[in-house]
Amino acid sequence: MESPRRFLNVFLLAMLNLSVMASLRNLPLIAEYGLGSAFFYLLVAVIFLFPAALVSAELATGWSKTGGIYIWVKEAFGPGWGFFAVWMQWIHNATWFPAILSFTATAIAYLFDPELAEHKGFLLAVVLSGFWGFTIFNYFGLKVSSWFSAIGVIAGTILPGFLLIALGLHWIGSGQPLQIQLAGTHLIPSITNVQNLVFLTGLFLAFGGLEVSAAHASEVQNPQKAFPRAIALAAGLALLLYVAGALAIAIMIPREEISVVAGLMQAFKLFFNNLGVAALVIPVGLMIIFGAVGELNAWIIGPVRALHATSKHGDLPPIFQKLNKHGMPTNLLLFQAIIVTIVSFVFLFMPSASSAFWILSAMSAQLYLLMYILMFLAAIKLRYSHPHVERTYRIPYKMPGIWFVGSLGAISSLFAFIIGFVPPSQLKVGNLWFYEGFLFIGIFIMCIIPALIYYYRDPSWYPKGSSHE
Repeated sequence: MESPRRFLNVFLLAMLNLSVMASLRNLPLIAEYGLGSAFFYLLVAVIFLFPAALVSAELATGWSKTGGIYIWVKEAFGPGWGFFAVWMQWIHNATWFPAILSFTATAIAYLFDPELAEHKGFLLAVVLSGFWGFTIFNYFGLKVSSWFSAIGVIAGTILPGFLLIALGLHWIGSGQPLQIQLAGTHLIPSITNVQNLVFLTGLFLAFGGLEVSAAHASEVQNPQKAFPRAIALAAGLALLLYVAGALAIAIMIPREEISVVAGLMQAFKLFFNNLGVAALVIPVGLMIIFGAVGELNAWIIGPVRALHATSKHGDLPPIFQKLNKHGMPTNLLLFQAIIVTIVSFVFLFMPSASSAFWILSAMSAQLYLLMYILMFLAAIKLRYSHPHVERTYRIPYKMPGIWFVGSLGAISSLFAFIIGFVPPSQLKVGNLWFYEGFLFIGIFIMCIIPALIYYYRDPSWYPKGSSHE
């Protein structure tokens, strides 16, 4: 008989996975490549999404205790690296949260005054009020939070995504002018210029997150079977939405006019104006806002709970170990909100909302990719160090299979991390020294903090009743 606490079934787990991974905000980013956007989505799916899905399924079914990436890397390389990995999973949100909320702000702007989409003060106000609001919302427990995210991804991501695809097909069928060439010669874009590849880093971020749901393993019904099924369902839906959705935007809006942060609402507004139903932009905009905040909500608590799991091993100061009556790590949530507030002020120093959106997305992806490199390597190592741990799902073809999948994921992640430092040619990023300095110094600080915390940890940090390892 399942414990009453285990309320996450395959569907709800898949929706949680989709809510942390799929987001319509990424579509304008890749729509810049026109027909070639499909090639890039499929490329990243093959070299990153599917390896991440397979590795996450194997690790989640072998080590299904709450803790996720921390437990996996800890078992492979020791507690220090485990703490570093879960810190990267968590801290990358500090730069990602302002980016997703700026996307939400542009959707709100299009409901009232599209010019607000580039107003820095408006964007900053929405980012800060939205993040603090959902931080408080997560104080009330996972059950309410998970249902909100599941409903948000259905109403605000899946439905608008398929509507966008349907409108794109109607645009083509009605003989409207196309902004891209649909000839096969345009399917593979030029990859000789590294600046044309920079947005790939954002794609890796778009496909990230499948491992986050492992932090909720104690609430999952039959986790050994539920994790692989939920991961496969979420990955397939995300790929479909991304490829077809990006093409729908690209066929309507000229490449030079696509806004990285507001392109989705641009497309819907153009569609509805063309069909003579301009008023529909309001309900669709509200749905997109709901989907974006549903994704945000899923990310606010998942990595925080995974980071909190390290307190059982004495890796967090006592101040961050506090749980409220709903089992939520309140002080960690508060600390996260303070960091996000500080980072959000980058909007005031970048030349445009799109450039601020990109630099935040790039740093977020680079920090996250460091965690993924460790995850892929841990999967290989655990096959040798823990061969007898039962895994309901195993990557096929034994050792050659895990080496191929793990190496492919690790190498592709390292490549995306490196090209993230190259500023995109499609955006005006302002002062190059500020751009590179923000990334290098920011990543260095985010990496050195967990090393210092782990080095100076104290035996008194172990919670009462726990065993020292």
